[in-house]
Amino acid sequence: MLAALTALLRCSAFADTPATNASVPMTPGPNDGRIAYITARLMEEYHYSQQPLDEAMSGKFFDGYLDMLDPQHLHFLQSDIAEFAHYRTNLDVLTINDSHSADLKPAYEIFQRFLERLQQHVADVDDLLKHDKFKFNTDERILLDRHDAPYPKNLAEAKQLWRQRLFYEYLQEKLNREFSPTNDTSIAALPKSDFEEITDTLKHRYDRGLHTFSEWDGSDLLQAYLEALTHAYDPHSDYFNTEHAQDFSIEMSLALFGIGAQLVDPDGYCTIAALVSGGPAAKSKQLKENDRIIAVAQGGKPPVDVVDMELGKVVQLIRGPKDTEVRLTISSAEDPGAHHVVSLIRDEIKLEDSEAKAQLIELPDSHGGTHRIGVIDLPSFYATVDLPGSSAHSIEKSTTADVSRLIEKLEKENVAGIVIDLRNNGGGSLEEAIKFVGLFIKAGPVVLVREPPPDGRVAVDDDDDPSVLYTGPLVVLVNRYSASAAEIAAAALQDYGRALIVGDTATHGKGTVQSLNPLRPFVWQKNESATNDPGTVKITIRKFYRVNGASTQLKGVRPDLVLPDILNYSTKIGETSLENPLTWDTIPSVNYEKLNLVQPYLAGLRQFSEADIVTNQDFVYIRQDIDEFKKMQADKTVSLNEREVLKEHETHQAMLNAHEQERMSRKPVNEKFYDLTVENANQPGLPPPETNTVTTTSLSEIETNRTLSSIQKSPPPTGNDAIEFQRAEAARLDETERILEDYVSLLSANRTLIAN
Repeated sequence: MLAALTALLRCSAFADTPATNASVPMTPGPNDGRIAYITARLMEEYHYSQQPLDEAMSGKFFDGYLDMLDPQHLHFLQSDIAEFAHYRTNLDVLTINDSHSADLKPAYEIFQRFLERLQQHVADVDDLLKHDKFKFNTDERILLDRHDAPYPKNLAEAKQLWRQRLFYEYLQEKLNREFSPTNDTSIAALPKSDFEEITDTLKHRYDRGLHTFSEWDGSDLLQAYLEALTHAYDPHSDYFNTEHAQDFSIEMSLALFGIGAQLVDPDGYCTIAALVSGGPAAKSKQLKENDRIIAVAQGGKPPVDVVDMELGKVVQLIRGPKDTEVRLTISSAEDPGAHHVVSLIRDEIKLEDSEAKAQLIELPDSHGGTHRIGVIDLPSFYATVDLPGSSAHSIEKSTTADVSRLIEKLEKENVAGIVIDLRNNGGGSLEEAIKFVGLFIKAGPVVLVREPPPDGRVAVDDDDDPSVLYTGPLVVLVNRYSASAAEIAAAALQDYGRALIVGDTATHGKGTVQSLNPLRPFVWQKNESATNDPGTVKITIRKFYRVNGASTQLKGVRPDLVLPDILNYSTKIGETSLENPLTWDTIPSVNYEKLNLVQPYLAGLRQFSEADIVTNQDFVYIRQDIDEFKKMQADKTVSLNEREVLKEHETHQAMLNAHEQERMSRKPVNEKFYDLTVENANQPGLPPPETNTVTTTSLSEIETNRTLSSIQKSPPPTGNDAIEFQRAEAARLDETERILEDYVSLLSANRTLIAN
């Protein structure tokens, strides 16, 4: 049947008209129209902009849905866009109407056309992989980011774009094999040629992509369509179906109910990548890495086959309320043909890797002794969130409570100062951010929150606890990915003059407040027996302002000391790079007590840091990376000439190798790193140290574990580029630690002067 379908698609791929019977069209669920209608009405009523869903918003809605499906403008043809153009100006009346149920015909028609074009694309790729010789000896270049490029005029132009994209992917795979050879022979008993391996890899990649979209059901389509609707208002309003709502709760709470296994889907099989220590899966001793889950059963119900099922749907089957049974049919990694059933009782899984953590760093001083500083890594402002219909968490999570324990431990160990690392912290709980700031200041305002027009009332959110946990030197490290609640915390500590802010030219610039609005009361008010969850709408309802009256929206927080970073030059990072962001503005300031612990020392600290950066070899390398990045970003295209790409690659690799050789030749500096967790912070003494005797710019555990995994919006670098990326991140942390040492020295000298 698959072969027949492929043949059918190949025949239809040579005309601009799509295949008419490429797949069975979906139909909306019985309540989907009402869900869409209520979502639109809630956005009109409660969104900060107070913007009705009118013809102008309809255009943003329409374009957003197209971009949601085809962000690189590779699949829809201009004739498709023209055919659907009438929807651009009437999605408003189709969504909000007298029947109180949206007409979802546009969502299904447009998705069906996208799926048909995607099938044509995959069929064309399959044909090229079978018949093309893949020679890379021309001067052809490819535009990689086509988000702002026009849609292809016709199928012939689309096929040329598809061919270019395939050639680029083929060339990358070929070069990756040349520079990163693998001895993996598990794919087949007989070795394959590079051509066969690359062909298999690319075919599998495209087939999986098509399979993912072909498996979409009404819930997936409604999620995408309403996400486009909410994003027409601003980039942080969202619609969450049940799956996405659970993911949001897990992200905020750092806990979930399940079996404690990390799952991946490399080849259509749900595969166990890792087991969470202490979870039901690990405790059972019946599961291990690389085992495949081929069926899932709930309690006494029959098993559901999950082979080739979209991973998110498999996860939904495995998750469930605490103390309930789930039965997994397992294909063993050692003997795939042997199947066995494992029965597990779901439990609450604590996601400790995303908690606050710390390092105590012991450094040599200028007198032959040592001194200590602390670094607290805070990936998010987490707090327990239980959405309606979900199981209540027994483990209450609090960022402030966890950070307090770490600070108390660091103070017991006599650190001279503390760095709070908020790089890549995307925000989270505003309440936790306010309480977090309260650890470092007496009672006072932390953030101003403005209601939507026309009244635009301003509320002041205070830290009402007069106690201060930590009064010592404090430095906060941020980057372009520090957002929302992280920006509120950094801004308050900067405005109070309580902490020195160090990092990129600005933080992300998300200065808005969202509320969660479950749709169940609106959808089911006339049908109390309905059991399916209609989802949740996250709506931007307020704006953040600093206590000095400036909004954090768009402009973010500008550090006191700026460090060199590629992120400073990217046009794809930050609120300004997103669609439909709200504007920046100001309101009157409020009264607050300025501590003035930074400004008197800022000129000296800036002078010391600039001198460090000029002479620090790692920052020389970072500036080289910045120059290379700026050239790439300006060019926007890459070559498909193998000799040219190979030469560029060899030059780049030679540079990276030279960097690493120079680092390895540096005089060792003896530093000790003590890893502290929320769990071991209450234990006496310190854990065994890790000693750095290799290079003056060490890669701490915090950096190694976090920097690659937490970067958003772009795939992490690999190979030597990953090492260089980690080195750059570590260099910025090391420089921040040196800044803290200078800050401690200046404060100490000032105290001595005052005492005298």
